[in-house]
Amino acid sequence: MRLRILAIGNKMPAWVESGVAEYAARMPPQCRVEWRALPMAKRGRSGDPIRWRREEGERIRSATPAGSEKVALEVGGKVLSSEALAQRMDAWFLGGRDVTFWIGGPDGLDPELQADWQWSLSALTMAHPVVRVVLAEQLYRAWSIQAGLPYHRGAEE
Repeated sequence: MRLRILAIGNKMPAWVESGVAEYAARMPPQCRVEWRALPMAKRGRSGDPIRWRREEGERIRSATPAGSEKVALEVGGKVLSSEALAQRMDAWFLGGRDVTFWIGGPDGLDPELQADWQWSLSALTMAHPVVRVVLAEQLYRAWSIQAGLPYHRGAEE
């Protein structure tokens, strides 16, 4: 299974690149994580976020492989616990489909993009660089839960 992350914006600070690389390197070969940065729409003084989102949405649509499950990271999406994400990851393994995650630009995702489901990392507003690191860590955490590794020390039941 392949987890692809398509993220708008390609000039990330070194700490973001380092954090994302650290968690991607921890993933096993059977669950590869691939990151692809897509350029933001050129923003000018016109202030047209609808056009920017549309342009970025087209880039995301073009870069999304056919047949993959599409997950939009949206503040209004479903909030999952780490355990629930691990269960979803297990379903992805069993289903045999690759998964593509979409991270929009500063103005969000194009509403015309058709995701299979929307996921909210938090009700908090996060800077886009932080979203990348949080997503990388949560994907690793979900995998470690499924693998029975001691990395995750969630609430005792």
